[in-house]
This record gives sequence, structure tokens and C-alpha cells, in this order.
Amino acid sequence: MQQKIIILDFGSQTTQLIGRRVRELDTFCEILPYNKFPKDDPSVIGVVLSGSPYSVHDPEAFKVDLNQFVGKVPVLGICYGAQFISHTLGGKVEKADSREYGRANLQMVDTSNPLFKYFEQQSQVWMSHGDTITAIPGDFKVIGSTADVVNAAFASTKQPIWAVQFHPEVFHTLQGKQLLKNFVVDICGSKQAWSAASFVDSTVAELKEQLGNDRVILGLSGGVDSSVSAVLLNRAIGHNLTCIFVDHGMLRKNEFAQVMEDYKVLGLNVIGVDASKKFFSDLAGVSDPEEKRKIIGRDFVEVFNAEAKKITDAKWLAQGTIYPDRIESLNITGKVIKSHHNVGGLPKEMHLQLCEPLKWLFKDEVRRVGHQLGMPEHLITRHPFPGPGLAVRILGDITPEKVRILQDADDIYIRALRESRLYDQVWQAGAILLSTVRSVGVMGDERTYEHPVALRAVTSTDAMTADWAHLPYDFLARVSNEIINKVRGVNRVCYDISSKPPATIEWE
Repeated sequence: MQQKIIILDFGSQTTQLIGRRVRELDTFCEILPYNKFPKDDPSVIGVVLSGSPYSVHDPEAFKVDLNQFVGKVPVLGICYGAQFISHTLGGKVEKADSREYGRANLQMVDTSNPLFKYFEQQSQVWMSHGDTITAIPGDFKVIGSTADVVNAAFASTKQPIWAVQFHPEVFHTLQGKQLLKNFVVDICGSKQAWSAASFVDSTVAELKEQLGNDRVILGLSGGVDSSVSAVLLNRAIGHNLTCIFVDHGMLRKNEFAQVMEDYKVLGLNVIGVDASKKFFSDLAGVSDPEEKRKIIGRDFVEVFNAEAKKITDAKWLAQGTIYPDRIESLNITGKVIKSHHNVGGLPKEMHLQLCEPLKWLFKDEVRRVGHQLGMPEHLITRHPFPGPGLAVRILGDITPEKVRILQDADDIYIRALRESRLYDQVWQAGAILLSTVRSVGVMGDERTYEHPVALRAVTSTDAMTADWAHLPYDFLARVSNEIINKVRGVNRVCYDISSKPPATIEWE
């Protein structure tokens, strides 16, 4: 039986990060809404309560019945989770005189406590809360304090409950990984059996049992998730898998041919469909970003369905859905806050069952599985690319000529990143065509009136937050010079130095 840590989400922006940290400890975890704790699940070995945007005193604050798991498995409360534990069990939570945010120095009060095993006497932590715990429950003791927060960490003397007002999951808590390891491995008893190798073996076996001799259709995008899904399914069911790769005309330069060749090398049965004329026709004159996405999504479904119907004996549709796709699509109240291209459900007319072999994995785990499957490095490390392609990297309406301009500029940029060995240091990179703007330039003895191109490169671990990549000036100068000299229609190159938040990674 696979062991599991349950992370109850109270709405924190870093809940996913807690999950990734637990997975890095080779331990399976599941992120669930605060009110969806699974009953009578013997695989649960521990529970983590996340932070929250609410105060425990807010009328709308999220609450959970601690009796469901307290005393049955170890519990760790983080920030709001710690305050909720204190507030519920008899402690006192009050509004802080000033919001406690940023770096703080944690002083160990009880160095023998198992939560602080291998900790230094003093350690930097990251605080982010407006309330503070002024009194802990009677059967708890303080195990760590800061200059401003006496009850920064505390533990029950009677039951396996720990609570910290700081965030161990974030980068700036220097020994946060050690704290989580102490909780997950030492306190909860994880056997650390969750790995890429074990995932491949168990998933292939499960797919064989689930699918039997049924035929499966998979929509390929050329990206990491769908490619890894295809190779996993191919290992499980072989020739019973048929992949469909739709070219909407807004892929990167020569990408359709290159990806088709990659899939041929992998031994996949792939049908390539060039539907670019249909997409360009339906997008003509449309400049609104959301409308562009809707048209591309609608057309993709139409083209894909038309091709899929030719495979009359298919019973399953496979998708490269990964865990963050599913988490981001629902907030903790169960209302849709983001429509993701992989979790929109199945068109009723297809009459197919859904297969999602990667639905429990984070992006970095998908890449590890790709390595385990022996896939080519350039496929595994490929940057995320938007489903609508370059259509959402062209500001304004879409034409074949604008796509040509952006493809040429983007090709120069991405090729340069690879040649300079900067590609793998960046989470995502691409060029954006500001087709609604024209800038004055001088080429030779003539004035030009052409489009600017913005270059974007960010560093991230999960795309929830991202910082602009600090690429070398000489590299940016070379790329700018080559784009302006070689790409007709561009006379100015800019570099985007915005972080997420407040900006997003893509421009549309």
C-alpha cells in the first residue's frame, strides 16, 4: 500500500509548494480542499494544514474538524494552520501590532524536539501573517521563537501535533526542507518509496489493467507532458495507441516536422494534421486574447474530433494532464477560477472514457519520468509552450505574415539560448511580437517604420511565481542585433524584466 501525506488547502498561495517539497522527499502526497479529508484511508501517514488568506476570526474563515485526524496520525500546522490549531484547542490568536512579513531569525527553545533534528541553534525563516499566536493551548510547549514572535513553533506534549507560524516550504526558510523531512520521514515514518522508477513500473501495470486491449487516442502537442504520456502508454499498450498531432499554424519555426520526426524515433504511431488554413481563416481580424483562445480551442476540438472519428474502435481518450492543472482549475470553494486546456472534460459526441497517466505528477516529476523512460533530452527539457501557440504571443490580430515574423525572431532567440548553454537555466523563454505598435528605426540611409519584438525569459520551479532571467548583456546584444538584421518587419528588440506576480509569464 502506497503511503500518503494529506495536505489540506486553506487557500494559501504556497500550498502547491508544500506538495512539491514533500514529493522531493520521495513521498506521495495529495493536496485536498480543507473540508475534503478522506475518511478511513489507511494509506494516510500524516496531515499538513496550509496557510490561508483569512484570519481565524473572520466569519468566512475555513474550518476543519481536527478530530478527523488528530491523535490518529501526526499533524503539522503551517501559518494559518498553526493559528487554527491554537485557536481551536484553547490557545489565543490576536491581530499583530504590525503585519509580520519577511525574514526572521528562529531561536531554538527545545533543540531535542524531533521537528528540529539537525537544526542550528539559530536559523533564518520566512514569516507572512497578520495575526499572531499570543497564547498556546495548555498541553503544548514552545519549541522555537523569534525576536517578535514568542510562539513561532510549538508542539503538543500529549499528541503528535506540531505547529509553526513561519513557512518551511519557501526558499527563504533556509532549513525548511530539513524541517519537512523531519516531519515526513522521521515523525510520520515515510519509507520514501515514491520515485520516477516506481511510478513508471506501477503506472504501466495500472494502464495495462485499466485499458486491456482497448484502443486509445492521445492528442499530442509536442510538449513534455503529452510526450511523456505517449511513451508511457506506448510501453503499456503498444500499437493500440494512436496519437494525433494537430498543427494550427502557430507552432515554432519548423516545429511540426521536427516533432513528427522525434515521435517517429520514439516508435509512436502518430497522425499529423496540418489544419493551419482553417485556424488562420477563423482567426482573421480577431485581436481580443480571450477570443483568440476560444477560437483556437474550438477549432482544435473540431479538427481533432474529425480525425478521431476515423478510429472507429477507440474507447479511450488520453491527455497529458498533470497535477497542477487539476489543482489550479478549482479553488477551495470548488468554483472554477481557471479554465485549463487539459481539464475541460470530453466532448459528449466522442463517447470516450478519459485516461490521464500523469494526473498525480508535478512538472519536475514528469521530466524525471521522461528520463526514466529513456526519452531524448531535448524533449524532456523543452520549455512550456502555450496551447494556442504564437497566437497569444502576437499582440493584435493574427496573419500568416505576423506568424512568420515571430517564428523567425523566436527561432534566433531559442537557438542562441541553446548555443550559449543558457536554455536549461531558464524555465520558459519566447519572443513576443508587438504587432499593434510600430516604431521608427534607421537602416542604411532609410527610415523604417516596423514592429518591436519583446524577449521574455523567466526562472521558476512551478510557474506559480517567476522571476525574470538575468541573461548576460552581451548575449542579449547579440540576439537583438541578429533579429534586427535578419528578420524582415522588426527594427527594435526589448527585454521584459517583469516578475510574476504582478505580471504573468505570457503577455496574453
